[in-house]
This record gives sequence, structure tokens and C-alpha cells, in this order.
Amino acid sequence: MAEENRGSTPAKTSTNAVKKTEGKLSFTKRVGKWMREMRSELKKVIWPTPKQTLNNTVVALVMMAFSAVVLWGFDTLASLGVQTLIDLV
Repeated sequence: MAEENRGSTPAKTSTNAVKKTEGKLSFTKRVGKWMREMRSELKKVIWPTPKQTLNNTVVALVMMAFSAVVLWGFDTLASLGVQTLIDLV
């Protein structure tokens, strides 16, 4: 069976499908095409539920507050260290 396939000539492929046969689209047609493609892509998006959105928002706010406290603490310690060095001199 494999020997039969070797003797046959390979099927010719055409590049006509790859070539652009149409010219440049007008601006309005390009915008319309873009809008249709965007709408179809937005249908594929899995949107978060309100509960997930609230949870993510709370986590982000807590992390920002924690980061602010850490930076404030570091700034206070650095300021205290610099002030101590100035007082020693």
C-alpha cells in the first residue's frame, strides 16, 4: 500500500487562496469589519461575576494599604537613621 503512494505524483497546491484578490477596502468598510471582529471577540470573553469583581477590588485595596504602611515604616526608619547620624556629627 505504501509503495502505491510513492509512485503517484503529489497533488499540486494552488496559491490562489493565499493571494489577495481584492483591492484595499474603503475606510468605512475597514471600520465596519473591525467592529464585527471586535464584537465576535468580545463574545468569547469570560466576564467576572460581581462577586469576583468585589473580591478582586478588596484584595487590591488591601495590598495597596499594606504597601503604603510598609513604605511609610521604611521612610520613618530611614529618616530616624539619617537624623541620628546628623545629631552624632
